[in-house]
Amino acid sequence: MDDTQHPAHTDLLGVYLNDHLAGCALGVERARCLAEAERGTSLAEALRPVVREFTEDRVGLLQLMRSLDVPVRRYKILASRLAERAGRLKSNGRIVQRSPLTTVVELEALRLVVEGKAACWRMLRRLAGTDGRLDPVRLDSLLERAGRQADTLERLRLRHAEKVFRPAGEGSARYATQG
Repeated sequence: MDDTQHPAHTDLLGVYLNDHLAGCALGVERARCLAEAERGTSLAEALRPVVREFTEDRVGLLQLMRSLDVPVRRYKILASRLAERAGRLKSNGRIVQRSPLTTVVELEALRLVVEGKAACWRMLRRLAGTDGRLDPVRLDSLLERAGRQADTLERLRLRHAEKVFRPAGEGSARYATQG
């Protein structure tokens, strides 16, 4: 099917991909900030490859957009950066210092970013059957990586949540929160 005959298809695909690009930008920034906040811990070490892969996924999406002649809408990326920064203002039960609960919530948010990326890769993989500009092997690889990222983030989230929500007196005094 020739996209010149169906400009609405290309326009809608452009909106969709730019929305996912904004989500990728948000994910990269959030993952970097979390790794920085947890610097010196095993969590930060485990997040390092995730941050690298998130960055590679963003570049991969930009390459796909170029191959599909979809222009980047920079205002969407700017909006996602503003949303990411606003998200840092959430209440976490602490005023001055970072709450351990923040890490749990951020790991959940990163998991949602991965689920969104996987949904995009699956949709593009389906389109690859009729659009020769899309490489099905590359999309399969991106889908596999998203699965690994989701598994890693879920493992980290559960491990951290167990520490945070462990009853006081079971070695979790450092994680006890007030209010």
